[in-house]
Amino acid sequence: MDFGLVLQTDPPASAVVGLMRRAERNGFRYGWTFDSAVLWQEPFVIYSRILEHTQRLIVGPMVTNPGTRTWEVTASTFATLNEMYGNRTVCGIGRGDSAMRVAGRKPNTLARLGEAIGAIRDLAEGREARVDGESIRIPWVKDGKLPVWMAAYGPKALALAGQKADGFILQLADLYLTEWMVGSVRAAAAEAGRDPDALTICVAAPAYVGDDLAHAREQCRWFGGMVGNHVADLVARYGEHSDLVPEALTEYITARQGYDYSHHGRTGNPSTDFVSDEIVDRFCLLGRPEAHVAKLKALRDLGVDQFAVYAMHDARESTIDAYGEHVIPALAGK
Repeated sequence: MDFGLVLQTDPPASAVVGLMRRAERNGFRYGWTFDSAVLWQEPFVIYSRILEHTQRLIVGPMVTNPGTRTWEVTASTFATLNEMYGNRTVCGIGRGDSAMRVAGRKPNTLARLGEAIGAIRDLAEGREARVDGESIRIPWVKDGKLPVWMAAYGPKALALAGQKADGFILQLADLYLTEWMVGSVRAAAAEAGRDPDALTICVAAPAYVGDDLAHAREQCRWFGGMVGNHVADLVARYGEHSDLVPEALTEYITARQGYDYSHHGRTGNPSTDFVSDEIVDRFCLLGRPEAHVAKLKALRDLGVDQFAVYAMHDARESTIDAYGEHVIPALAGK
């Protein structure tokens, strides 16, 4: 199993670079950041510094979207980083939640997202692609490589990930939901004539190593609110009780009253009162290192290839170090 670290690009950028360097020293192979231009600093600028100050770390957004930047700009940015640092990027992509809504726009449609996945990958790898009805190619790309992993929750999005993407990003660590969603993605891949086992499966969720579970829950409760934004979209589309979406995902947002993006992804988010301790425990990894190892082994048995640690809490350094000392050695390479 591979491991990644997920950060927000809060200033100073040097702190983000420092934490990514720390993660690499502790055996993490991926460095991810949020990508929302209004809320945080521009991640692609910071990726250049991270890549310069690490040796093997692969970097990318969790997640970008096809609306914030034009597709050729996104592809050229990845291709430039790859040319400079040797194909050490990955494109996590989705419809766009905070990035689009904070700027007053609606998230992208799945149809547009599907087109963007192929076009961005083709352009970044030097092939011709159709962008807004025009055929274009980036002529200077040589031997470029850009895996594109798609974030999804709902049935149509899961199907699209299986049909188009190189990997699937699931932003929660609930075992039942992971099994259901991974199964849906792989079934869609097989139906599309693709090798379902060729897709990389990445689960991303907060991890907090420590003995005080009550404190850890409060530090990670924001995550249920973030996931709740996507779940609310699913409920609006499919209804509160649908055979297409498990109630294990939708029922917890019954008391949700809305969401304030100024607190997005932050400890103490006041828009997360509806998130119970049970949901925090299901969606996150908390407790002593052995508890993390046990849950990660269960996720690995469900086909998860990478666990990406959301480190938006007050124990970032100690959690990174605990993973390096106790957790990664128990799972890496197995």
